[in-house]
Amino acid sequence: MTEDGGPASPRRPRAVTIKHVAAEAGVSLQTVSRVINDGPNVRAEIKQRVNDAIDKLGYVPSLAARRMGGTRSYLLLALNDRDRTIDGWQSGDGTDWVDQMLLGGMLKCAEHGYRMIFELVDTHDARVERAINGALAQLHPDGVILTPPHGDNPVITDLLTAKKIPFASIGSAGGPGFAVGMDDAEAAKTATDHLLSLGHRRIGFISGSPEYALSGARLEGYRCALREAGFAEDRTLVAQGDFTFGSGAAATQHLLALADRPTAIVASSDQMSLAAVQVAQSSGLRLPDDLSIVSFDDTPIVKFSTPALTAIRQPIAAMTAHAAEMLIGAANGEVAAQTSETLPFELIVRASTAAPR
Repeated sequence: MTEDGGPASPRRPRAVTIKHVAAEAGVSLQTVSRVINDGPNVRAEIKQRVNDAIDKLGYVPSLAARRMGGTRSYLLLALNDRDRTIDGWQSGDGTDWVDQMLLGGMLKCAEHGYRMIFELVDTHDARVERAINGALAQLHPDGVILTPPHGDNPVITDLLTAKKIPFASIGSAGGPGFAVGMDDAEAAKTATDHLLSLGHRRIGFISGSPEYALSGARLEGYRCALREAGFAEDRTLVAQGDFTFGSGAAATQHLLALADRPTAIVASSDQMSLAAVQVAQSSGLRLPDDLSIVSFDDTPIVKFSTPALTAIRQPIAAMTAHAAEMLIGAANGEVAAQTSETLPFELIVRASTAAPR
């Protein structure tokens, strides 16, 4: 009861800290930290006392306690493109690319006792070096995950290389540091081959932003499929986009205005493919009878399109998880400084593709 006769508020349980463990085991804070981090120069007897104290008190090591024992921070920093991410959120047109990236990275970090911090950085900003240096100085991450187009920006990769901070680029074909992605050229070839197998001969392609290395790879995959099928490339069937809905709409309007319009389109992102659906239907075309569409990424929104979109499924969560695992392995001295990994993609066939009429 309180002095005024009211009920006493429940007392919050005391948080067990590294100091309590040290007192229980009769050792220093530094010794407890070395045991937590499996550090050297700790006698087996002392290690057992500390572990017994941890079990007795139910102590869960914090990042601060783990960082006391060495140079590691147990943090990974993930950088995503600021303008594109914010535009997607504010317009309501964003996909779950960021969600999948966060899911894959955070879950993998948690498996290893790490945390992943997410930062938005404008790769085009003249002050990008200052922004990244500020994040590095505050967080001291053990590694950095770069999403497109950061992994293709030499200002960023050179900065991290000079500071000897391990980094992994998602959606990158290689270069400095770790690289993990899918075979974008082969994925675009598979998408185009699917349409060729249905009987399409006039296949349009909406490319992504040229600042992304994967955009060029996907365009080359499309061209390769046509060459192998014995068809000469018609350059009027290639339209420039930048992965956004607006660019996809403009590109589709250009393609459908051709005197000999395409009977199918491969779009390099889900947003551009959804724009292609809207423009085609507004023009009176029926999908897939009058126009087939194949998308890229296969974020959940394409399943709810009318018709549901055939798409290349990019393993976004798996790529981020693999990137995190590479960086944690490097911090543990278990992975070589430079490794390139290619993860499998899938072609998910749905109702947006069929034989041309």
